[in-house]
Amino acid sequence: MRHYDLVILGTGSGNMLLNDELAHLRVAIVEPDRFGGTCLNRGCIPSKMFVVTADAAEGVRAAARLGVNASVEHVDWKAIRDRVFHRIDPLHDSALNYRRENGVDVYTEAGRFIAPGVLQVGTERISADTFIVAVGSRPVVPDIPGLDTVPFHTSDTIMRIDDLPASMAVIGGGFIAAEFSHVFGAFGTDITIMQRGPRLLMAEDEQVSARFTELASHRHRVLVEAAVTSVERSADGIAVTVTCPGGDHVVRAATLLVCVGRRPNTDRLDAAAGGLELDEHGHIVTDSAYRTSVPGVWALGDVANHFQLKHMANAEARLVRHNVLHPKDVRTLANRVAPHAVFTNPQIASVGLTEQEARRRGIEYLVSTRDYAETAYGWALEDTTSFVKVLADPLDRTILGAHIIGPQAATLIQPLIQAMTLGLTVDQVARDVLYIHPALTEVVEQALLAL
Repeated sequence: MRHYDLVILGTGSGNMLLNDELAHLRVAIVEPDRFGGTCLNRGCIPSKMFVVTADAAEGVRAAARLGVNASVEHVDWKAIRDRVFHRIDPLHDSALNYRRENGVDVYTEAGRFIAPGVLQVGTERISADTFIVAVGSRPVVPDIPGLDTVPFHTSDTIMRIDDLPASMAVIGGGFIAAEFSHVFGAFGTDITIMQRGPRLLMAEDEQVSARFTELASHRHRVLVEAAVTSVERSADGIAVTVTCPGGDHVVRAATLLVCVGRRPNTDRLDAAAGGLELDEHGHIVTDSAYRTSVPGVWALGDVANHFQLKHMANAEARLVRHNVLHPKDVRTLANRVAPHAVFTNPQIASVGLTEQEARRRGIEYLVSTRDYAETAYGWALEDTTSFVKVLADPLDRTILGAHIIGPQAATLIQPLIQAMTLGLTVDQVARDVLYIHPALTEVVEQALLAL
């Protein structure tokens, strides 16, 4: 049995752990899939490359409101797809070879714990003083009658299909459904979204969720409060039976996309055999320093938390690297604010408390909502649907939450994230900072000034 100073399971954010500070250690990496994890290969990065292309197509169609009459003549799906993956796919081999050339043992078979501190990898067993578990998550496949008898896609596979489908049925109404509905809808696919809840993007602030549902309904067929009861093959592809308050519907489409959430990969790791405590959702339980229930074992990313955010996993990787090297001076994340964005159309970004969560928890708050249309740049965009919403504590004046729906939302929210992180008051961020006129950031300034 080979023994290492450090074994890293997973090469998403796990691969980012290794730097010169760890060069003195004997290290192994266990990765049965592709280097880069979900984000690089089938998540954040390729999907945003598709989103940028979809935004370009939608921008052409929307230009008429500005007096520019243009049209999209043709969408070359294969050229779009190949541009994305010809950039991404070579990175796996280069990353794997780089690690091996620099003295890291890379195991390309799946690893499973057979005892605390002992891993079975193919026909070999390895042990280590320290393990870092970063094996990520995968799409949930729901238990829907007939689903196992029909071809369907998840976010893992939909971006690599050979041909653009004429129609697509989307089960789910979260951020993955929103982004891919935007992408394929922009390319000409007829989209039907089936959402169990009363609105799309139910995790967002209810005002944002309601506005997005309204706007998405103008682009796609959207069925809310819709329970999928069965799936079967049809002459044109698939047929999905859906029960809604108004009765049953049969949705027919050429392609089926299932996006109802993700689950941690702890079952593939046999985490329980390794002595690792799991929560009710299958995530590895860690303390605030990302130590697990087993001494010498750390965990980070989707396998350990519910955020499913690459930027959160990256921050955790930096923290865990420090803690492994300095076990008597462990750190915790100084900032628990976890911002996120949904790269759909319109773009959405959020951080901190939603208004419904503040009400549910009995938290006192002030709220301000400002429309893009109330700014000069909003006029330039001819924007009538986008807004910024900010919640603040009425006593200490700090920002409790911020929610934006509209162009550049993921960028516009950044000064609000920084204000929350640094503990700045609404008054400081509103009055002590100059906002460029007539930039779109004025809508953030106006929302803060209203508070």
